[in-house]
Amino acid sequence: MKKSTILAMSLALATGTVAIAGGHGGNPAVKARNAHMGLYGYNLGILGDMAKGTTEYNADAAKTAATNLATLAAMDQSSYWPEGTAQGEVDGSRAKAEIWTDGGGIMKHVVELQTASAALADVAGNGLEALQGGIGGAGKVCGDCHKAYRGPRN
Repeated sequence: MKKSTILAMSLALATGTVAIAGGHGGNPAVKARNAHMGLYGYNLGILGDMAKGTTEYNADAAKTAATNLATLAAMDQSSYWPEGTAQGEVDGSRAKAEIWTDGGGIMKHVVELQTASAALADVAGNGLEALQGGIGGAGKVCGDCHKAYRGPRN
């Protein structure tokens, strides 16, 4: 089975799981975005561990994780962010209220992550040095967005 088919099936399963879990307490939009952010972190963790030498570089695994990241960044996440779901308004949210008042700023980060993750997907499977050279852009975008729009853990 092609990796893109497996990825699509995995994302559909994750989305369905989040939708089902949404009926068991908590805000489904917040659960969906937390799951999405968790998938970002999981795939960046794989790449970061390889880039730091914590785990052995594996071209196939690097390419898959980077492709997953790019696919996640390209997904329409607009339904995850309804008003009234900022930190302090609902349980489980770390989203700062600025997300809903700084549309231009948040969209800048979305586009930057799409660009950086696509560039990373293009090089991640081409060797450790290529991965190390490409991961910084995606990591910086994530960090910049978190500084601006993610509140502290409660």
